Amino acid sequence: MNAPARILLADDHALVRRGVRLILDAEHDLTVVAEAADGAEAIAQARGNDIDLAILDIAMPRQTGLQAARELSRALPDLRILMLTMYDNEQYFFEALKAGASGYVPKSVADRDLIEACRAALRDEPFIYPGAESALIRTYLDRVRTGDRLPVRPITEREEEILKLVAEGHSSKEIAVLLVISVKTVERHRANLLQKLGLRDRLELTRYAIRVGLIEP
Repeated sequence: MNAPARILLADDHALVRRGVRLILDAEHDLTVVAEAADGAEAIAQARGNDIDLAILDIAMPRQTGLQAARELSRALPDLRILMLTMYDNEQYFFEALKAGASGYVPKSVADRDLIEACRAALRDEPFIYPGAESALIRTYLDRVRTGDRLPVRPITEREEEILKLVAEGHSSKEIAVLLVISVKTVERHRANLLQKLGLRDRLELTRYAIRVGLIEP
């Protein structure tokens, strides 16, 4: 028999990690060998271990799962990635694909679909959980018929990093230290965010970050 696929599991809730680990470790061809509580730790664990598949929660502290996925897909192109999320919408599906993931699985159906999603990802196949397939196809066909484009990210990756940290309550000085950039650069990105998104202050940035799943309410 082949050795089981080695999995990194990243979620900031220990209880969720425990439950998902029980599901995965019950399978003969899958085994969790590393865990992480945030996106930055997930990147470090993936770099430091021989990992076949990373399962990343979308909303995590410091770096989201999508941010971690973008970095890992660039640094470790052979690593397969799946997103695990409590959010169920088409924007996350397209963002997951653009970030280098094979797809995403809502936590609400993880006990039913996660194993199949893992095996599809390890075969380098995209995974669309059954409940989303018809809705995504219908949305795509509607856009084609009306001439609309697919969802576009309104902000850059760096702006997204700063938006998340602002929403988590970090000061400009703290963000500058975390991202190894100047305070002036942080303030410039922050001003760009307010202008691009049509928002007025930190409170509205925080509400926006919650709405798009960068942080949990």
